[in-house]
Amino acid sequence: MELMTLRTMCERLNVSRRSIQCYEQAGLLKPSAKNKYGHLLYDEQAFQRAQMIRFLQQLGFKLEEVKEIIDAPDNVRKDAMEVHVRMLECETEKMTELIQQARVYINSINGKSENGGKTNEK
Repeated sequence: MELMTLRTMCERLNVSRRSIQCYEQAGLLKPSAKNKYGHLLYDEQAFQRAQMIRFLQQLGFKLEEVKEIIDAPDNVRKDAMEVHVRMLECETEKMTELIQQARVYINSINGKSENGGKTNEK
């Protein structure tokens, strides 16, 4: 079983040392061992768990929510993910609408600046 240091774990996950420490403090992750210098070591299973925690966070789950679902049965995790994906889809639709409105506004400003600050209306 290959063990990795905290530094290697952070590099592989592209997260800070503090993130891993937060996962540990929240009770979501435990080091697999310590080396003779007292440095924390992690196995592949711990890495995969940290990877899942990170993924859930990127989706917008809070650590408390991650804690509730990460060890839950598959059907509970699936349901939580489906609800969250629907929420993200709604947020995406709202953001798309806001972006379109902002572009209309930008275009109206561009029209004014091309006419010396006047609108294109006659």
